[in-house]
Amino acid sequence: MGIPHQRIVISGYYGFNNSGDEAVLQSILFALHEQGERQGIRFTPVVLSINPEWTTRTYGVEAVHRMRPKEVWRALQQADGLISGGGSLLQDETSAKTIPYYIAVIRMAQWLKKPVFIYSQGIGPVHRKLFYGMIRSAFRRCEEIMVRDEESRALLLRMGLSEQKVQVVPDPVMGMPLREGVTIRPAQDESPVIGVSVRWWNEDRSELKAVAEALRQVLEQTSATVRFLPFHLPSDEQASLYVQEQLGERYKARTTIVQNVTHPQDMLAEVASCQVLLGMRLHALIYAAGQYVPMAGLSYDPKIDQFLNRLDMKAATSTVHPNAEAIATELLDRLNQREKWLEAKQSSIAKLQQEAQLPAERIAGFFARKLR
Repeated sequence: MGIPHQRIVISGYYGFNNSGDEAVLQSILFALHEQGERQGIRFTPVVLSINPEWTTRTYGVEAVHRMRPKEVWRALQQADGLISGGGSLLQDETSAKTIPYYIAVIRMAQWLKKPVFIYSQGIGPVHRKLFYGMIRSAFRRCEEIMVRDEESRALLLRMGLSEQKVQVVPDPVMGMPLREGVTIRPAQDESPVIGVSVRWWNEDRSELKAVAEALRQVLEQTSATVRFLPFHLPSDEQASLYVQEQLGERYKARTTIVQNVTHPQDMLAEVASCQVLLGMRLHALIYAAGQYVPMAGLSYDPKIDQFLNRLDMKAATSTVHPNAEAIATELLDRLNQREKWLEAKQSSIAKLQQEAQLPAERIAGFFARKLR
């Protein structure tokens, strides 16, 4: 008798050229493969993507168009279960349509009597209380609810879910490895590289002006160079160009913008080759932590603060009152106190890396018990 196969649909923000969300998908695929092998199961993932051809080409998995209900329904009909996550799927900060979409996919699976697993999601912010009942009702029928921080768990408890039902696990990307054969050994005798991940947020661009001013101060005081890392194309590339222009001609020559990196492991290697990182994007900070690169955070969303909290850190500043001095001070500290930072954070990071496999382990265990 051969190894049993389980088809599992994966729902998330996939195929949108967002390196962070693609890293979530890649990490889930790695973890399912590894934990499936350990428990004698072979998972066949089917990804709901806005660009299924690209997803299939990039990851070698089946994919269907996330906005074609008939295709989604058919995929769920043929599946043994649904994974919803990870990432910040259930929030209404960016759109009021986001929560209804992801809950609809969960509901479809539940109508078809398929087990549903909430995989390391960040829940919230949820500003519209009318969504509370929608989330509570769908989640009460889920097999496993695993969220990526205590704040998400607290929000679900306020919505009326029981304490026993909700488990806190790390973001899956903490467990993502570099490509096989890729080793990063930053040269100690070269100028340090500051990785910078920025995005558009404030209408007046005050946060990007603060980043530029902070980088100017750091470049004045060190021999460092700046490498901009666009996580979401093309918008982050444009935001990086804006900061580069704000730096002026004097410092522009000491900056580069990484071009056309779409595979998460390639971006992970870019982050790993930096000596420090300034990140607005959550997954830029997670990549840095996973590769033991000292980082400073610029918070535009509670999820940034929630991740930094897990490392006993706070954001250097926020988009509400962006402070160039605070960013510069933190970057200089990370450059000058690299070893001290690494020593302080090493055990916390190692724990998160180890626990990042927990959701896949629980899912593989569920199907292993079911097939006995």
